[in-house]
Amino acid sequence: MNETMVCAVGNVATQPVFRELASGASARFRLAVTSRYWDREKSAWADGHTNFFTVWANRQLAANATASLNVGDPVVVQGRLKVRTESREGQQVRTSADIDAVAIGHDLARGTSAFRRSNRPEPAVAGTPTRPEPDWETPAADPLEPEPDTPRRREPAGVT
Repeated sequence: MNETMVCAVGNVATQPVFRELASGASARFRLAVTSRYWDREKSAWADGHTNFFTVWANRQLAANATASLNVGDPVVVQGRLKVRTESREGQQVRTSADIDAVAIGHDLARGTSAFRRSNRPEPAVAGTPTRPEPDWETPAADPLEPEPDTPRRREPAGVT
């Protein structure tokens, strides 16, 4: 597939709008991405041009984005870039840039976040086997290993 995957770092510009459609949940919000550059004359950082993207999220990502994001939040969005041009009679040609999101998260370089797992929906088909719980038990001691009270000789750590 020849898709343009992008990673955009910016701020949530509009409150996410959630919709339940026949094809599943969908959410959208606007993302503001402002470039910064070093102004040599002022010896300070300055803001450049701001680009706005419409971010689309689907299914569980849509529900989680709607519950987690607010206007002004710094976020990182990864997804497929879609540039659309539309022309209407008697109006100027409009170009829009959309990102069909694969992943969205808070930008931890600019703040903290508290992650909570969302509840997974129950299987739709009765009798569908669920994934078995992993065995977290500590394996029994190896008979060739020295007893815990026996002092061990320390070996130097190796660097790989």
